[in-house]
Amino acid sequence: MLLAIDAGNTNVVFAVYEGAKMRAQWRAVTQVSRTADEYAVWLSQLLALEGLCFADLNAAIIATVVPAVLFDLRDMCRKYLKTEPMRVGDPALDLGPRPNVERPDTVGADRLCNTVAAHERYPGAVIVVDFGTATNFDIVAQDGAFDGSVIAPGANLSIEALHQAAALLPRVAIQRAHKVIGRDTASSMQSGVYWGYVGLITGLINGIKAEYGKPMTVVATGGLSHLFRPDIAAIDHIDPDLTMRGLMLIHARNAAKIIST
Repeated sequence: MLLAIDAGNTNVVFAVYEGAKMRAQWRAVTQVSRTADEYAVWLSQLLALEGLCFADLNAAIIATVVPAVLFDLRDMCRKYLKTEPMRVGDPALDLGPRPNVERPDTVGADRLCNTVAAHERYPGAVIVVDFGTATNFDIVAQDGAFDGSVIAPGANLSIEALHQAAALLPRVAIQRAHKVIGRDTASSMQSGVYWGYVGLITGLINGIKAEYGKPMTVVATGGLSHLFRPDIAAIDHIDPDLTMRGLMLIHARNAAKIIST
């Protein structure tokens, strides 16, 4: 079985795949101070709840946009899984067509995983809207190449920035505002962020489609995708496991090459 790890700025997601089927998935807060042994203790307990153990895992792959966590995640795989994990970003890995951008080496590992999974699952050109720490709009060409992007601040980041920058503005959670006009400070902030992002996302999707000039499927992923979907008609599909599926597909493609050689 495969252990797939996606370490983002906010969370580290672990998933166990048996072939192409996900058996389990867990999420932890990203902490650069967490050691390989601490990851192992936490993960071993969660594996046990699914009737699994480290001995059931014989392969691993890691994608991360936080370089500081890579050492301990890789060390955990070596020490407890007895395997050398693949790493998205390793030039030796086959990810499909080369990204069609000026500096391909700067494209985040999670976005490359989303590109691979979106191309495998949805025909034609695709816009992947990833609701994370940043809100990414990644264009996947018909041949599967990463074909450019738009990056905006994430909704949670924006509402936290309001709280941090203004002494009298409280910390509030993102939620759907039923009315545009708020009647107190908290509801006004929630309305501004929620409906502001509905407009931002809709406008950018429409702008990308107009500039790209080809039919495009819009796929949303990430933690807040379900929250915004009801008010954004331009989103065609919600695919919460897109990044993890991309990791699985990248591992399968490259493991097959290793075996054949």
